[in-house]
Amino acid sequence: MDWYFWVLRNYATFDGRAHRREFWMFTLVNIILFGVLNVVDRIVGWHHILSLAYALLTLVPTLAVQVRRLHDTNRSWRWLLLMIIPLFGWLVLLAFYSQRGTSQENEFGPEPQPFPQTVHATERGA
Repeated sequence: MDWYFWVLRNYATFDGRAHRREFWMFTLVNIILFGVLNVVDRIVGWHHILSLAYALLTLVPTLAVQVRRLHDTNRSWRWLLLMIIPLFGWLVLLAFYSQRGTSQENEFGPEPQPFPQTVHATERGA
């Protein structure tokens, strides 16, 4: 869950780079929470109110982590425009998100750490 909250704390940070683990853990938690809220919506009969609200609340952090993930592979945010091409565009982006990032500093910043351990330890009071 730390990865999820890390992305939320940096919800509007579109510059820099995102490690694959940061992106995929955030995406996994998003999918799980969205699915759970969708089930609750169906049980309660709210016609997707909770899942839609969640999707809207996480829209900016989701876009930000996608942009930072593209930056890690040395691509600009403009590649996100592929989302408007159903299936093909999504598959291309999926491939980009899955690629290893550049191993050295690129035009978008230094190589991201797998997880900022110093921040993690400091936040827990260690």
